[in-house]
Amino acid sequence: MKFRNLVPFFVIGALVLGACASPTAAPTEVAPEPTPEPTPEAEMEEEMGMDIVETAVADGRFTTLAAALEAAGLVEALQGEGPFTVFAPTDDAFAALPEGTVEALLADIPTLSSILLYHVVEGAVPAADVVGLDKAMTLNGQYVDISVEGDKVMVDGAEVIITDIETENGIIHVIDSVILPESRSIAEIAVEDGNFNTLVAALEAAGLVETLSGEGNFTVFAPTDEAFAALPEGTVEALLADIPALTDILLYHVAGEKLMASDVLSVDAVESLQGQSLDVDAESAMVDGAAIVATDIEAANGVIHVIDAVVLPESRSIAEVAAEDGRFATLVAALDAAGLVETLSGEGAFTVFAPTDDAFAALPEGTVEALLADIPALTDILLYHVVDGAVLAAQAAELSEAATLQGEPVEISSEMGELMINDAKVIIKNIETSNGVIHVIDAVLIPAG
Repeated sequence: MKFRNLVPFFVIGALVLGACASPTAAPTEVAPEPTPEPTPEAEMEEEMGMDIVETAVADGRFTTLAAALEAAGLVEALQGEGPFTVFAPTDDAFAALPEGTVEALLADIPTLSSILLYHVVEGAVPAADVVGLDKAMTLNGQYVDISVEGDKVMVDGAEVIITDIETENGIIHVIDSVILPESRSIAEIAVEDGNFNTLVAALEAAGLVETLSGEGNFTVFAPTDEAFAALPEGTVEALLADIPALTDILLYHVAGEKLMASDVLSVDAVESLQGQSLDVDAESAMVDGAAIVATDIEAANGVIHVIDAVVLPESRSIAEVAAEDGRFATLVAALDAAGLVETLSGEGAFTVFAPTDDAFAALPEGTVEALLADIPALTDILLYHVVDGAVLAAQAAELSEAATLQGEPVEISSEMGELMINDAKVIIKNIETSNGVIHVIDAVLIPAG
């Protein structure tokens, strides 16, 4: 209460002081407070509130890039959740391109999109991580090469001049030139290289140039001219006169997906377009016994790995391989008695779980002789060892059973890399033939009937 009573006195005092003041006295001017300069932290917070595109537009050095993204319809993509890493060429970088290039690209949206996506990597990759890489997969589907030269970081020959511009959905690293993906197809690269003249002639003869110039994603294990020259005399000429056989061999050198060297060397086998698989020896960097002498030659539609020998698919049938192997004399005799040799020499494809001679010998005494005298029962047992289609071990391991040509399924189990067919162990996997695959088992399979 006493404080409230003092208020009138303060008011009266203020009025009296105001009346006593000189009427000519100039009012005191209060200088406006200077606007504080934004701190780096504040600038960073402002940038972090913007996505990659907004940051590029606000920066002022990327007007050509921003216009190109808009023309290609990629603005929305780079405003998405991401995160992305963009190697962003400046306006000066675009200006350094040959005259008319930018205008031509703006009129060719597919090519423009391909080039722009070649500047974008999925994920946020800071500079500290970039310097630890030798390549990075781009959204274009090709890799950019990364190298450190002294204190410079180079991406496909462009120098990174500013790093780690952080945005809401990724990171921008500024580069001093526009980088260009490979626009030539596998066939075009092979033609222009000069080391694959025989391969190119063979592809032309087999009508496969168009295939390897197409859109797909392929991996080609390309034998050099020296590799073809090392074949027995007359082989190339004979193949050029036998187009089906030539096509078969050429397709055996091609996989239907893009596999970089690191992908190839991480598996035991690569499935070819011919249908059979190429064996991979990662330790010695070999494919089907041919050494890989150059890797990761990227094309617009895949990748080339150079090999020092021509690799040949298996041309023998299941019946022929079994007859020539030496471990399946009893099986071959049984197939012959049952009239199944012709079947297992046909087109197929088949998967045969082949018991060894030791497996037949382990049957109760007299069993084999009895079966050879009872052809219907013998046929039933033999067909119980055959599955329609070529099923490699890795595919079989994902199954719980498989239907046989006899009609009843065999049970399949896999544990710790050991594959079991009923109670028989697969002791040798993936013997490929021209019409299927053989898996060697250590016991004869007997159907329930």
